[in-house]
Amino acid sequence: MSTGTAAPGTEAVPPRSRREAMLDKLAALEAEHAMAVAGGGEKYVDRHRRRGKLLARERIELLLDEGSAFLELSPLAGWGSDYKVGASVVTGIGVVEGVECMIVANDPTVRGGASSPWTVRKVFRAAQIARENRLPTVNLVESGGADLPSQKEIFIPGGGLFRGLTEASAAKTPTIALVFGNSTAGGAYVPGMSDYVVMVKEGAKVFLGGPPLVKMATGEESDDESLGGAEMHARTSGLADYLAVDEHDAIRIGRRIVARLNWRKANQAPAPTYAEPDQDAEELLDLIPVDLKEPFDPREVIARICDGAGKTNGVAFDEFKPLYGPSLVTGWAKVHGHPVGILANAQGVLFSEESQKAAQFIQLANQIDVPLLFLHNTTGYMVGKEYEQGGIIKHGAMMINAVSNSTVPHISIMMGASYGAGNYGMCGRAYDPRFLFTWPSAKSAVMGPQQLAGVLSIVARSAAEAKGEAYDEEADAGLRKYVEDQVEAESLPFFLSGRLYDDGVIDPRDTRTVLGIALSVIDNAPYQGTDRFGVFRM
Repeated sequence: MSTGTAAPGTEAVPPRSRREAMLDKLAALEAEHAMAVAGGGEKYVDRHRRRGKLLARERIELLLDEGSAFLELSPLAGWGSDYKVGASVVTGIGVVEGVECMIVANDPTVRGGASSPWTVRKVFRAAQIARENRLPTVNLVESGGADLPSQKEIFIPGGGLFRGLTEASAAKTPTIALVFGNSTAGGAYVPGMSDYVVMVKEGAKVFLGGPPLVKMATGEESDDESLGGAEMHARTSGLADYLAVDEHDAIRIGRRIVARLNWRKANQAPAPTYAEPDQDAEELLDLIPVDLKEPFDPREVIARICDGAGKTNGVAFDEFKPLYGPSLVTGWAKVHGHPVGILANAQGVLFSEESQKAAQFIQLANQIDVPLLFLHNTTGYMVGKEYEQGGIIKHGAMMINAVSNSTVPHISIMMGASYGAGNYGMCGRAYDPRFLFTWPSAKSAVMGPQQLAGVLSIVARSAAEAKGEAYDEEADAGLRKYVEDQVEAESLPFFLSGRLYDDGVIDPRDTRTVLGIALSVIDNAPYQGTDRFGVFRM
C-alpha cells in the first residue's frame, strides 16, 4: 500500500499518525451528527413521544424498504449559526417499494418543525437534486410554517418551495405529502400542491390560518378540527385523498402510493456482476496526510472506491494520458457497475498541461455519455511569470469552459485541498455537480490561510512604503495571525457543510457506497453528452 511521497524538504507522516488524525476528525463528525439527530433536545423529544407521535427519522425508517440504505443530505445545515444543527428538517434519498425517492421530513421537536432560513436552503437543495435526477418526492409533514422572527429571510425566497412542487408535478415527477401534524400558513401549500395527500385522523391540522388568526381576521370562532382537521379535509374540502387511522397507517398508504406510480428509470441498471475493489477501503484512513501540503497518490483512492479487476473484467482503472500533465490523473473505471470518467488531483497544483488534458478528457466523456467523478486535492492553478507567459489563464479557462458546458452528470468528492479557481475547474459547488460530498480532511477557500494572510501583509507593507511611513511589524504579526485563524476556520468542512456548500461530510470508507447510490439515482433521468462548448483559446 502506497501512502504518497513526501514533498521535497519534508518528512512523510507515518501512516498510523494519518489514521489517528482521521479518526479524530471522524469522532468530531459523529458528535456533530449526533446533535442533528437529537433534534430539539430531550425535553421536546419526550413531549413529542408523550403525544403518541413518531420522530422524523422513525417515520423515514418505516417508509423505506426494509434493509435499504438512506443517503442523508445536508445533515449539518445551519452548523455555526444561531439555529439548531440540521435546520429542523431531515432530507435524503431512500428506496420505497423499489423506487428511489427524495424524502423531506420536518422535525417537529425543533420549534414545532418551523422553517428557519437554513431549512429553506436545505429543502431547496433537496428539490434541486430531485429535479435533476427525476426523483419522486415524499414529504413527511409536521411544521408550524416559517419561524416568524426570521420571516424576512424566509418569506420571499420560500415561495420557490411551492413553485417547485407544481413544476415537479408538471414534469411528471410525483409529489406525495403524508401529513402527521400541523401544516399551517405557508406550510399548508405543501399538501395543497402535492399530487397525493394522506392525512392522519385526529393528528393532521392543515389550514392557512389557525383559530387565533381567523378570530383576529374575521371575528369567526372555530376549532382546529372543523377548520383544518384531517377528517374535514377528507370528507368536505377534498384536500385529503386518503384518511389514515394513525401514523403507521399513513406510512403504509404512502408506500402503496409509490408502489402504484408505475415508475421506470430512464437508464438501464448495470448488471450486478462487478468485482469489489482491489484494495481495502479501510486503508483510506491511512492515505490522507495530516498536512495537506504533503501530496498523496489518488490512484490509491481509486483502487479502494472503484470496482476491481476481478477474474474477467480486465483492468480496473484505464488511465488516460498518464505521462502528460501528471499532476492530474484521468481515466476510466466503474463503481458498482456504473461507468465513470475520473479526474483526480495528484500533486496539488494544476499546470497548463493538466488543464488541457482535463478539457480533452471531459470532451471524451461527453462523446460517450459517461458521468464524471472529480476527486479534489488541489491548491489551484500555477502562478508566476513563466506560467503566465505560458498561457496558464487561457488553459485554466479551457478546463473551466469544459466543466461548465459538459452535460453528462458530475459528482465531486473533496478529499483534501480545494483552493482558488482549482475548485471551479474541478467542479465545485458553483458548477452544479449532481452531488458533492466532503471528507473530514478537506479544506476549501480562495487560497490557503498562510498565503491569504501573506498577501494582505504584502499589500499593507507596500501601502505604508508608498506613503513613506514606518511599517508596524507587531501589528502585522497580529493581523496575519487573525486572518490565518479566520480563514482556517472558514475553510473547514463543518463550516462549509453548515452553509450547504456540500451535500454532506462523509467517512472516506463510505465513499464507494455513497457513489453507488448517487450513480444509481442519476440513472432515473435521461442524460446525454454535448459537443457544444464555448470558444477554447488555443
